[in-house]
Amino acid sequence: MPRRGLPLQGRARWLLLGIFLLLVLLLFAYLLECTPPPDASLVMPGLGVEPYGKEYYQALLQEQEERHVSRANSLKRQIAQLKQELQEMNDKLKAIQERKESPGGGGGGGGVGGGLGLASDKDQEPGDLLEYLHGQIDKAEVSTGARLPSEYALVPFESFTSTKVFQLEMGLTRHPEEKPVRKDRRDELVEVIEAGLDVINNPDEEDAQEDDVPMQRQAYTEANFIEGMYRTERDKGTLYELYFAKEDSKEFRHVTLFRPFGPLMKVRSVSVETTHTTINLIVPLSGRTETFTQFLHNFREVCIQQDKRVYLTVVYFGQKGLQDVKFSLQKMSSEENFTDYTLVPVDEEFSRGRGLDIGAHTWKRTADVLMFFCDVDIYFNLEFLNSCRLNAAPNKRVFYPVVFSLYNPAIVYGNLELAPPIEHQLIHKKDTGFWRDFGFGMTCQYRSDFLNIGGFDLEVKGWGVEDVHLYRKYLRSDVIVVRTPVSTLFHLWHEKQCADELTPEQYRMCIQSKAMNEASHPHLGMLVFREEIENHLRKQAYKTQIKAED
Repeated sequence: MPRRGLPLQGRARWLLLGIFLLLVLLLFAYLLECTPPPDASLVMPGLGVEPYGKEYYQALLQEQEERHVSRANSLKRQIAQLKQELQEMNDKLKAIQERKESPGGGGGGGGVGGGLGLASDKDQEPGDLLEYLHGQIDKAEVSTGARLPSEYALVPFESFTSTKVFQLEMGLTRHPEEKPVRKDRRDELVEVIEAGLDVINNPDEEDAQEDDVPMQRQAYTEANFIEGMYRTERDKGTLYELYFAKEDSKEFRHVTLFRPFGPLMKVRSVSVETTHTTINLIVPLSGRTETFTQFLHNFREVCIQQDKRVYLTVVYFGQKGLQDVKFSLQKMSSEENFTDYTLVPVDEEFSRGRGLDIGAHTWKRTADVLMFFCDVDIYFNLEFLNSCRLNAAPNKRVFYPVVFSLYNPAIVYGNLELAPPIEHQLIHKKDTGFWRDFGFGMTCQYRSDFLNIGGFDLEVKGWGVEDVHLYRKYLRSDVIVVRTPVSTLFHLWHEKQCADELTPEQYRMCIQSKAMNEASHPHLGMLVFREEIENHLRKQAYKTQIKAED
């Protein structure tokens, strides 16, 4: 027996030695991972060593401690939410089980009503909590679009930054732009941004981290948060889309989170490279040459001087004003050394859908391109072009931003001649404008999606309806429609003419749009009751005069 034990003891020693060496190797790897990167500012000239001062290590330890405390607090909140959710699920399952086991609660002997009740319970019962939560994500249009019957069935997003929320549901007390005053709203958005940062700074194996070296990767902070969107559907939960970027970088981090009426869940985290994404900006036009000159001024500043990745396609209807438009484009080309534009003259009656369709088919450079359907009275900035690139993807997503439409400056500011410059009118207030949530003309979508969906219905003539038809086509497809208010996109006021040739439906829509374009509810009320107000002022002036004479 002792002889038999000797080989076993030898094997045990070798096994223990191997385990010991493995632990030493793991400890060495851990120390390498935790070693801070060298700070070039602390390297002494002429020496090959890189000494660190006491203050450096104290600051490093404090930074690491704050990061771990933040992550620990985030994990504690998620654990508490999970516990609460699990407890509620357990109570629900226990109640269902009790109903099943109770007499008349189910089984083959129940009547029609009992059978229906049991079927309903079975439909609601999630066999596995994780499977149930992922099922909610699948329903929320994260990866593919849900086929919707009309534009009224779509739940739009609300957009937000780290300080403001841009919302469509205004009513008489809501504002188009708000700071989150309610504590629960502030805490919700702060938690979502923190969760997004946690996903980026602590990536899982499935997250794409191209050429990222852990020791050299710089952590993202709240200052790197660019914009976000969220929407809540009553039977699914809340979907969050977050975008982060380092300063002066054209690479963005896109984080998708979902809250299925419980704790936040990460859906995915990917990098979005936009360096080589060109936007073909298509403008249909007839007349309005002065407005076009103003449009080109904005195009110069934003697209040529700042972005440098935009192509301009102008489709001009008719002969009147064509030479003025051609001259304006040639002048811009010579002054800015800009040749990425095309002017397409069309000797037809103006049709917006026809113009956009011609502009889309005119593109010959590559097989596909991101298109921005734009009107001549639209004002945008560099941030909008980034939003256009981030929210559209071929065969996946089309972007329908909700434009902030400015009211008649003659009413808003009292006198059109004294109205401030356009740049100073770009304010999100109830008295200056409104979210044009009934308009679907401004959109960012890839040319391949536009052609595959069938483009515009060119049989539609006149105002407005062709945009809605195209929008409905996307709603009934597998493409995700991103609909959200965009704070960097403005519709400048201009007088609207409703032609007699329009159909009754089109004419009614045009008049409604014209009325909404003029002024806010209070300002319109002041105009409607102007005579009553003037009578009141005269009476007050008369009473004041009588008192003064007495």
